[in-house]
Amino acid sequence: MYDVHEVVEALSRLSYRDALAYWIEGEKEEAEFYRELARRARNLGLGEGLVKTFEKLAGDSLAHAKELEAQFESKYGRKPVSNIPPLEVLPVLDKFERADQLEEVLKAAMESELIAHESYKLLSERVDDERLRELYSKLADVELGHYEMLRKRHEELVKEKA
Repeated sequence: MYDVHEVVEALSRLSYRDALAYWIEGEKEEAEFYRELARRARNLGLGEGLVKTFEKLAGDSLAHAKELEAQFESKYGRKPVSNIPPLEVLPVLDKFERADQLEEVLKAAMESELIAHESYKLLSERVDDERLRELYSKLADVELGHYEMLRKRHEELVKEKA
């Protein structure tokens, strides 16, 4: 586990190039995270709706990463590298081994996306560089969209239980 405040502080000191590299690496890790959640949900027989949600989140993240990586390589002539842990990928996979853990995993993923949204929003308000402000603002919007998708799936799960 890592300290969100430390990550936010590290991100606030990045150049635009390094912040973009961070975002790309984070999107790749997020894609792997959601791909694994989809696999586990399918193996546990938790329904195609949930599997498709996780697969969509994985696909969206990978598409973002590829698009941003092409832009990065075009502009900077090299592959992006970042060693700062992504805010939106909390270590919740270890908890997701049984179907009865699904609600807990969804809540943890929602919390992770919300923390990322709020952190990026704060960063967009803190940095002086206009390009960084715009980058962090876009990141905040992306993570809020992920949160909303997970929230809807969680609400459906709660209704099914009632």
